[in-house]
Amino acid sequence: MRVAAWLLLLACSPAPNAPDAGDADAAVEAPSAPCTTRIQYGAAWIHPPNHPDDFDVVDGAVTWDGACTDEGGASFATLSNGFKPYFAGSSACVIALDESSCGAGACATRVTYGAGWLAPEDHAATYDDADGRVFSDGVCHGGTYANLSNGWQPHFSGGACPLSFRYEQCGGLYTNPVIPGDCPDPGVLHDGATYVLTCTSDNAADAFTIYTSPDLAHWTPVGHVFPSSSRPAWANGLFWAPEIHRVGAQYVAYFSARATADGKLSIGAATAPTALGPFTDRGAPLLHDASTGLIDASEINAPDGTPYLLWKEDGNATSAPTPIHAQALAPDGVTLVGARATLITNDQPWEGPTTEGPFMVEHGGEFFLFYSGNSFADATYAVGVARGPSPLGPMTKATGPILVTGGAWVGPGHCSVVDAPSGGTAIVYHAWPSGCVNQQGCGRETMLDAIAWGADGWPSVVLGPSSTTRPIP
Repeated sequence: MRVAAWLLLLACSPAPNAPDAGDADAAVEAPSAPCTTRIQYGAAWIHPPNHPDDFDVVDGAVTWDGACTDEGGASFATLSNGFKPYFAGSSACVIALDESSCGAGACATRVTYGAGWLAPEDHAATYDDADGRVFSDGVCHGGTYANLSNGWQPHFSGGACPLSFRYEQCGGLYTNPVIPGDCPDPGVLHDGATYVLTCTSDNAADAFTIYTSPDLAHWTPVGHVFPSSSRPAWANGLFWAPEIHRVGAQYVAYFSARATADGKLSIGAATAPTALGPFTDRGAPLLHDASTGLIDASEINAPDGTPYLLWKEDGNATSAPTPIHAQALAPDGVTLVGARATLITNDQPWEGPTTEGPFMVEHGGEFFLFYSGNSFADATYAVGVARGPSPLGPMTKATGPILVTGGAWVGPGHCSVVDAPSGGTAIVYHAWPSGCVNQQGCGRETMLDAIAWGADGWPSVVLGPSSTTRPIP
């Protein structure tokens, strides 16, 4: 929105040598885009009356020195245009400044330390500037230090760790959940400039709501894979774990559903000319086994163009192992070819009775299988990863999970891993809000966090699951 008069707008100054109206050459030049600043405020921002948005767009280049003034229970920042946004809490200022056509540089973070900071020797400033995105886990560990995403641990006296963050040209902010309410098993596709997400709908009349987003953080519902009038005739319920993938020239929605013929959970597939549909089911399960359920289908396109399908045997329903398999697909994306390979099964203590929710990406010439283990219904659920030279393996698991219960969130899992707007890597997953786990009226909410790739090649989730305001990955 364009901010109202209370924001004390500043206009851009004209160029010092701007041509006058009589300059013939100037008349044919295209006018330059106006300089504006998008100011986004963190989740603790105290909204003014009649201001539901968490941002303002103002004329001119707006800056902030990073200082956050504590007023006892609230704090405020003073922007260069005179506006003073207030935040609930002490030293709780988090602001992103994204300029357009103002000549700003690359993404950078200023971390400002509040009262009690134990500054290193020869460090007169109360802040540090860093390239890229730096954020905290929002915890004052032992009442003495905070963990920052770049590995720095500022220490404090007094039992609190007050930190404020200024982000410049980093693309805005988000706070989990990015989709509130019940949207479990999120499958995410990066389709050009748009992200497309769909999630489990269980027995809802319209199956698999489709959401779109420009940035992974702000999602809009735009339709369904299967409106009630076009649900697959072979299935009668439990519509789970959908994912939309581009395979060749078309899009394929892979999903799990209960087969009418024998009640077995099976994997279906439907095709469409666009990621938003309309989708046409192939008329029968793509994978069905009369002896066991098959769920959690996913797909990866190898660099040579070959598509591969991944899925899980639902052995935990019968106290059996839960292997995750992979098999090549024909170019149409709905015909299995070649031999099936078993990638992993539940053989580590943290995985308990289940490995499920496979999602594979290629990075640095290797293939990484992200998966979930243990029970989705409690705090044991977590995300693990394995890697190998091919979509068909063999796979080597990491020594433990990379995303576990923590902070305000319980049972993180069933993830998608995609390229982030910044060019890095992001993980989208679900988790229960703490205190509202597997209860009536509680849902698994959709979450977003950044992934970092270590020098050893393994991925990690950076200070996740997150509940603090952070820059969009």
